[in-house]
Amino acid sequence: MKLRIFQADAFTDELFSGNPAAVVPLETWLPDELMQKIALENNLSETAFYIPGEDAFQLRWFTPATEVSLCGHATLATAHVLFTHMQYGGDLIVFRTLSGDLTVARINDLLYMDFPVSPLKPFPTPQGLTAALGLRPLEVHHAGKYLLAVYKNEAEVRKIIPDFPMLAKLPFLGIIVTAPGDGVDFVSRFFAPAMGINEDPATGSAHTALIPYWSARLGKKELLAIQVSRRGGTMHCENHGDRVKIGGKAITFMEGTMTIRK
Repeated sequence: MKLRIFQADAFTDELFSGNPAAVVPLETWLPDELMQKIALENNLSETAFYIPGEDAFQLRWFTPATEVSLCGHATLATAHVLFTHMQYGGDLIVFRTLSGDLTVARINDLLYMDFPVSPLKPFPTPQGLTAALGLRPLEVHHAGKYLLAVYKNEAEVRKIIPDFPMLAKLPFLGIIVTAPGDGVDFVSRFFAPAMGINEDPATGSAHTALIPYWSARLGKKELLAIQVSRRGGTMHCENHGDRVKIGGKAITFMEGTMTIRK
């Protein structure tokens, strides 16, 4: 069996930056075990699989370790593949996912994803968090399966050197650290050793919590954000109440064919 595969860098227009994701077009679903093995073989933070439908594309995301319910950068990469390589003719794509129907709109040179908000609740600093991050946060919030830790400035976020085994012991799938940005509205980093990803370069799903937090704090509906990982990523953000829009660019790194032998 031969399958097409693409690899694209998301939240960037420059190769070797942003967040790489693999995208595998399918006609029907493969067995879950096989899709998980492909994701592990790719060894990227996410591999996206999609199949066409009558009114929407069905979309699923796998890390090297597990299937996840929401992934921003792999959604952006999939939309980029459809627009750029699969001759998708419209300017709006609907994806049917474990997080409900998600849309990606092509507006000028940006692709805008429409995602549900992750509600935030103030949360006591968990035991072990400060030791794992090496710096005590000013405040902490619970955001669904994630924890959001807020710091004073961009320099503090950049200098964090996590203890990943210690972070993996915390009862959260991901840890977001954030602060006001020097040249943008806010910056962030995202750590998810529990999902097999020590540090994710550019994380769309984290911004479903970051956007409402910074929109309320700064009193702005539209914000510009950078994820200050080693590869980096730029997000154009909009707060729409119970939904957020996350805009970005993507660029193709590789197109090829997989050979799966039974």
